[in-house]
Parts: sequence; structure tokens; C-alpha cells
Amino acid sequence: MIVTLPDTTTNEVAKKIVMVREAGGAISLGRVLTLVVVAEHGEPTEAAIEAAIGASSEHPSRVIVISCDPRDEQSRLDAEIRVGGDAGASEVVLLTLHGELADHPRSVVTPFLLPDTPIVTWWPGAAPEDPAKDTMGRIGRRRILDATKSANPETVLARRLATYSPGDTDLAWTQITAWRALLASAVERPPHTPITGAEVTGPAISPSVDLLAGWLRSTLNVPTQRNIGSFEVRLHRDEGTTVMSIDQNGNAVLSAPGKPDGRVAMMHRDLPICLAEELRRLDTDEIYELALRGAVELQAQGAPV
Repeated sequence: MIVTLPDTTTNEVAKKIVMVREAGGAISLGRVLTLVVVAEHGEPTEAAIEAAIGASSEHPSRVIVISCDPRDEQSRLDAEIRVGGDAGASEVVLLTLHGELADHPRSVVTPFLLPDTPIVTWWPGAAPEDPAKDTMGRIGRRRILDATKSANPETVLARRLATYSPGDTDLAWTQITAWRALLASAVERPPHTPITGAEVTGPAISPSVDLLAGWLRSTLNVPTQRNIGSFEVRLHRDEGTTVMSIDQNGNAVLSAPGKPDGRVAMMHRDLPICLAEELRRLDTDEIYELALRGAVELQAQGAPV
């Protein structure tokens, strides 16, 4: 069920949420969090909404999508409510703020926050320079960013580190979870000889590859190079080099001295999967912070060609 409320008030929207929930037989019990989606005005929001709905099977939530358009002379609130089949296991409230009202998004969002549940703020597009100090970022226990959406992806990680606050995370980091797990398993395989160095190769501008290299540098505490080229990771040991690469079918290939190559089918991690993973944890992601710091240190050194 979808209900539109043009030129409305927060009180009217709150009343209508109760009405459509009762009419559709939906209940708010079991909502585990409030997900606030901060969309840039004019950008497509359906992909973000579909991702939130997709993640709702694991994390039933109230999803509040807020978009601000301060250019309008008239101050008004337009709203849309989605429940039932149009919202998955969640309920979705779209709020568009016009005119002077766009300067007060927190005041508009606050009445719709579920009591006694954690709040997560997600910017599906470009995020503010300092998310933790942003008006909408301050209400979130966790703040989900996406470095790949930055207008300056080559410098975004340095800015993220400069303004990092516990609770920050990034979907560019979430994208490489499976690769990190595969590398961790390769490190744990016998023989357990020390790793003496690491090389990570990938596109010149790729926050995910940069974070992968930063993660290896910080966790292994060995000399690490960030090279430019086709994706590959090389872990150096005295007896030889373990190599992780991608074959023509998109499978991960793991090669180690004296062992047959191992191949692992890597599932495409789309937006709902990555979002659901980030919503599983509401504590500080300390490993992400280490990876971010390591990535920025490598960028400061300059990447060999």
C-alpha cells in the first residue's frame, strides 16, 4: 500500500501511518531499528529504497527517506507512506522538505524515530564532509557512507580519516568482505611462516582496493605496495608467494607454492546485501578504522605504476 500526502504536516503523517498500518494489517512490533536515508534532492531514490526493503527481511525497520529542496520559495512538507507488499518487512516514510523547512530536517524526522531502537543514518549518494557532525549524522548510532559515490574518489579516504568518528563505516569496505575472508583463510593455511610483504594491484581510483591494501598493511604490519593494474593480491613468504586473482569467469583464484590452485565462486554483492551486512553490527568497526588509516598512509607514499 502506498499513500501520498502532498503539502502536509508531521502530525498528519504520523496519524496516517497508524491508519494505513491498521488497514493493511501491518504491525510495528518487531522493528529492530530506524534507518534514516538522506538523499540528495533530485537524485533517484528508488534504488536506495529497494535496498532498504531488501535488507528488511533480516532487519525489519522503519525506513525514513528524507530529501531537502531549499530552492522552493514555499515552505512545505510532502510525504509518502509505504507499508505491506510495497515495503517488505519494513515501513517506509518518504519526506520531501521544501523552502525554509529544508533547513530543519532533524526537527521533521524526529517525530518518526521509533522509541528505544537504534538509529542508523545512511547516505546512498555523496555524504557530508564530516558525517558525525552533520545534522542527520548526529542522530545516528551508525553512519553508513559510500566512498565510491564521492565527487572526488581519489581523495575521499583522506577526508574520511580526517573526520572519522566511531560509528562511521563505508559500503566500499563492505564490498570486499568476501575477499578479506578469503585472504584471511590463505594466511591461516600451513605452513605458518611469517608474511614478509604484500602487494595489492587494482584500478588507479578504487576506494575498495585502497581499503583492502590498507587493511593488509595495518593487520599484517608488513611493507605493503598499492600497484595499478588488473586486480591481484600477493602475499610474500620466504618459501614463495601466495597470489589471489580473478579468472575470466569472475571466480577468485588462490595460488600458493607447492599446492594446487583453489577456485572460489564469488557472489556479486549488490546493494541490499551490503546494506544488510552493515545493519548487523551497531558497534564501532575498529577494523575499518585501521584499514582507512592504512589506506591513507599508502596513498601518501604514492602508488607505483
